[in-house]
Amino acid sequence: MIHIVENEDAGKRIDVFLSEENEDISRSAVQKNIENGNILVNGKKVNKNYKLSAADEISVDIPEPEEAEILPENIPLDIMYEDKDVIVINKPQGMVVHPAPGHYTGTLVNALMYHCGEELSGINGVMRPGIVHRIDKDTSGILVIAKSDRAHISLSKQLAEHSMTREYQAIVYNGFKEESGTVDAPIGRHPKERKKMAVVRDKTSRHAVTHYTVIKKLKGNYTLVRLRLETGRTHQIRVHMAYIGHPLLGDEVYGPKKSPFALKGQVLHAKVLGFVHPATGEYMQFETPLPAYFEELVERL
Repeated sequence: MIHIVENEDAGKRIDVFLSEENEDISRSAVQKNIENGNILVNGKKVNKNYKLSAADEISVDIPEPEEAEILPENIPLDIMYEDKDVIVINKPQGMVVHPAPGHYTGTLVNALMYHCGEELSGINGVMRPGIVHRIDKDTSGILVIAKSDRAHISLSKQLAEHSMTREYQAIVYNGFKEESGTVDAPIGRHPKERKKMAVVRDKTSRHAVTHYTVIKKLKGNYTLVRLRLETGRTHQIRVHMAYIGHPLLGDEVYGPKKSPFALKGQVLHAKVLGFVHPATGEYMQFETPLPAYFEELVERL
């Protein structure tokens, strides 16, 4: 991979620049690869604190990592429904959905592998068996997992056609002038902070639509809202609500850096999920109560 440094990036440290440009590699990993000679500037080795100049040519040739072995783990699951084609899970806040660098154990996939054995769709490979869609680590709520390739194809098609019902509840900052509305704004990679998403209008952005309805005005200038996804982009709800001036309470990435409560992330719960069963053709809808911490916060406010 080759990067040509533009004027606006001149003066940046090389490790900072590359970790921003490549979301899948950390700054420490960049530094290690610089030391190993896998990253060169104008064909030469540099120090990890090298400051870039405009028009520098950075060549990145990082060896493919050995694929991590993902092992089954006996982690309890809150199973809402299961048959030979699908399994519907109520994921707790704090659980990562699938393995990734830094999270090879303790994920929903590790738990599913223990519970389901070989009965998981293989379409998404060994790192994401059965995973059709996901929610963030700190978002709780309902997910459907495919236990067969046939089910995976059907569910993926429903997601692509926006026919799957996905409703969330969240506590957001500030009051609303209207009781309901729609955010129709494309989402892509943040132009400067590469690990964040943002509302952007360029060739990298994708169509994104979120519908919101006010459920209740809360004390302290907070609002409990219902959110329905029409599309499903990365961090969509978090980005869209921040974009219209209502960042999620507890979201220190897209909202205020410090939450006024002792929270472990954004107050967001995937409450309703509906889909057409891949085998029977029957529409099925599931709903789960708000987690205890969320209910207590609503009561408090």
